[in-house]
Amino acid sequence: MLNTLKDIVRKSSIHVCLVNCGGCNGCDVEIVALLSPRYDLEQYGIYVHNNPREADVILITGAVTEQWIKKIKRIYSKAPEPKVVACIGNCPLSGDVFNQEGGNVHAPVSDFIPVDAEISGCPPRPSEILEGILSVAPGAIAAKGREKS
Repeated sequence: MLNTLKDIVRKSSIHVCLVNCGGCNGCDVEIVALLSPRYDLEQYGIYVHNNPREADVILITGAVTEQWIKKIKRIYSKAPEPKVVACIGNCPLSGDVFNQEGGNVHAPVSDFIPVDAEISGCPPRPSEILEGILSVAPGAIAAKGREKS
């Protein structure tokens, strides 16, 4: 009975995997704010996981450092089809202040994996992050043959 209920909830929810590729963690703090009662991310049926195999959406924060290039590709390959990626903040889009000549920052993320949503800002507001997730995630769910209720 309990497993049946869990399956029903999982089919009608959005699962998000958060990946930080090296940065100041400002965007991560704003994503954590989404879990607070003020924004209550779970009221929209959005759940944060650490496992990309359960993810509908991969949220990427931070500038892409040298050691993350292969890891991003590997994480992307482990996510189920269709793969939806949202870049949060300026770092994964341009490297921002970390992208210095002679440095080990390799932005943008779109050079390594396809990006479906770009949410710019340093850091973007939680409401902007939520709007970005909701703009791409329902398409992923529909493509998997599920319906968002």
